[in-house]
Amino acid sequence: MKDNRQVINWLLIGCVLIFIMVIVGGITRLTHSGLSISNYKLISGTIPPMNEIEWNEAFDLYKQYPEYQKLNYNMTLEEFKDIYFWEWIHRVIGRFIGIVFIVPFLYFLFRKKLSRTTVKKCLVLLFLGGFQGFLGWYMVKSGLVDRPDVSHYRLAMHLGTAFLTFAFTLWVALDLIYPDRKAIDKSFRNFIRLGYILLVVQIIWGAFVAGLDAGWIHNSWPLMSDGKLIHETVTIEQSPVWRNFVEGKSGVQFVHRYLAYIVVGFILAIWYKARKRDLTGIQKKGINWLVGLVIIQFALGVFTLILQVPVWLGVMHQVVAFFLLAAMTFTLHRFSK
Repeated sequence: MKDNRQVINWLLIGCVLIFIMVIVGGITRLTHSGLSISNYKLISGTIPPMNEIEWNEAFDLYKQYPEYQKLNYNMTLEEFKDIYFWEWIHRVIGRFIGIVFIVPFLYFLFRKKLSRTTVKKCLVLLFLGGFQGFLGWYMVKSGLVDRPDVSHYRLAMHLGTAFLTFAFTLWVALDLIYPDRKAIDKSFRNFIRLGYILLVVQIIWGAFVAGLDAGWIHNSWPLMSDGKLIHETVTIEQSPVWRNFVEGKSGVQFVHRYLAYIVVGFILAIWYKARKRDLTGIQKKGINWLVGLVIIQFALGVFTLILQVPVWLGVMHQVVAFFLLAAMTFTLHRFSK
């Protein structure tokens, strides 16, 4: 581990930057700022408008697209500056992350500080980072044609790739921190893997909820509106019925609500099964963190819903989801060989 300290620090810094990127991305979404910059300039786009003329040019460009024409036609220049800021800082952080990953990677590669296996993993990371940038623009593009919002499918792809890029970066760092590890029995490891998959699916449906603004309806708990387990619009919004659960606001919220119960139950089952096994201290800590974070996340989800998605609470819900994925990644790593 000592010989890999610089590489480990580099990877962990990357994890922190991706975490910040996701937070800013969440604020960008919740403040409806994502379509404020309707063109993509890799280099010159790093510098924001610097005077009133440039601000008016940026605002005039924004006026050409559906979000302004259909929703924000009364927006002032000062209000535009507010939403522009979040999208701009989101893109700048993305560019900075690219530099932080590429430049040190080339340095470590030149200095032969990376093993062949680590080089392959880092190339995957670089691909994921580039793909994430592409998905960001692909998502924005969907809101510039005839609808004043981005595709919730593309939003889920963009957010999901960010979470998975973080998880893989953390995994590569953990490989270097813990080069020698023994696996517990395969059945328990596979049980944790299944919990990991469920958590990723829940995160994807969370992105669907955000993309469809589905958190602003049925703002009651434990039942959905009108005292029902599931609102009648789930079955009449669209045909075939299954589309309601991926495209209908009520159906998407229904899946996200009740999948949360399953995720909580599954993590508690992991904790229960772990009690019967002889674990190391670090394995116990990983599982305890899982249990604590999933309870906090569930509570945040409930309050986010019943308070009708205040920005700060929506961001906290996304932050804890990030921590929960980190804890699940760490725990799975400690039970993998």
